[in-house]
Formats: sequence, structure tokens, C-alpha cells
Amino acid sequence: MKTERIIISSADRVCRIILNRPEKRNALDDTMVSELTEAFRQAGADDDVKVILLTASGSAFCAGADLAYLQRISENNLQQNREDSTRLARLFEMIVTLPKPVIAAVNGPALAGGCGLASVCDIVLAASDSAQFGYTEVRIGFIPAVVMTFLIRRVGEGRARELILRGHIIDAREAKEIGLVNRVTEGGSLETEAEALCRELITRNSGAAMALSKKLIWKIANLDMKSALNLAAQANAEARMTPECKKGIAAFLGKKKVKW
Repeated sequence: MKTERIIISSADRVCRIILNRPEKRNALDDTMVSELTEAFRQAGADDDVKVILLTASGSAFCAGADLAYLQRISENNLQQNREDSTRLARLFEMIVTLPKPVIAAVNGPALAGGCGLASVCDIVLAASDSAQFGYTEVRIGFIPAVVMTFLIRRVGEGRARELILRGHIIDAREAKEIGLVNRVTEGGSLETEAEALCRELITRNSGAAMALSKKLIWKIANLDMKSALNLAAQANAEARMTPECKKGIAAFLGKKKVKW
């Protein structure tokens, strides 16, 4: 896949997707959204990939939409803006529903659409000395509409309301306190910890089980209890029938280490 805005590499069952516009603070535009969508699609379909790691080059993770892109969308008609917004929505939906864990390693500011991009990843690691998060759209008369569906599920409505309505910027530690970030890394160890987490997921966990778990998490979030339990029971039964579950149980009963 030929790209202008991102770098893609795969090795040792990890697909690394790197935002690569450091001179623009990795700002989003339609080209980057398109390239990211295709990169995630290909990684999701690649049997040699078990985990996807999203990182960024330079001093920022992603500063939101770039200025030229903002200028263009301000001149679009309603239909053009609807089509453009739908492309971003499809990217976020793809990351959330992809049957593989997606880890974001945030090494600098993740703002507006960049914060949305981090928010939809399964596990978010953030550098204590540089990572920042904020849905700053309201400051320019805009709204973080596409990410709201995912953000409310991640941090709850109350915290989402404050983040969206204030449009303020928070550091990595506060982001962890409210559930936006899973882990804060110290002393420049972001890359090391991200790689270690990838290895953990690859060597310890069943890929099929992670895929089924991720699918179930998304489906049950807004169901009533009875519907959620019925769906969970069905998923539980289906999981027991998978070759990987049978393999894992056999290894456990035989007191052997399973090789995933």
C-alpha cells in the first residue's frame, strides 16, 4: 500500500501504523483518513497480524484537522460535508469493531480529531511528560460529533459532557483518572511499554478469544440486562466451540503452556 501521510510496517505479528506528518503535527485531512481506513482494513484481514499499534512521529500524536482541510470543509456544501464526516465515522467504527486489539501510544498532544482517534482504540498508553488530550472543537464553533458515541461509552456521560462542553486540555494523568487513558508511562518508556504490551497480547492470549470479546463488549454496551445476558450466554457457548478454546482448555488441564 502506497501512502503519503502514514507509515505501515508489520513484523512479529504486530502491524505498526505511524502517523507521519510531523511538520503538520500529524494533523488529519481527508487523505490521512483514507489511508488510515485502508491500513486498518488490511491489518484486520491479515492473518499474520494479531495486534495493531498506532503511534506517531515527531512531537505531537495528532493535533486535529489541519488548516488547509478546515478551510476546504468550511467551503463545502452540506452533502460534501456529510460524505466527509461519514468517512471519519467509518474509520472510527472500523477501529472499534476490528477483530484485533488496537493499542494507541500517545507521545504528545492528541487534540480534537486526534483525541477522537486515540479514544476509539482499545488500549491507550500515554507519555507522562508530553501527552495531552482535549476535544477542543467548541472553541472554533465546531462539535466533536463523530467521537461522542465512542467517548460516552469510554468515560461516561458526565465526564464526556465536561470534556466536550469545556473544550479544555488535560494531561496524561488526568486522562487516566477519568478512564480516557489506560496507562501512563514514565521516563521516556512509552515505546518500550507499548512493545511489551503487544508481546503480552500475542504470546499469552488467544486471538479468537480477543476478537469475540471485543465484539461482545461493543454489542452489549447499550442493551438492557436481559438482552445483554442472553447475548453473552450465546457468545459464551460459541466461544467454547472454537478450536482455540479447545486447545487452551486441553493445555490447561494437561498443565502445559499453550502456544498462541
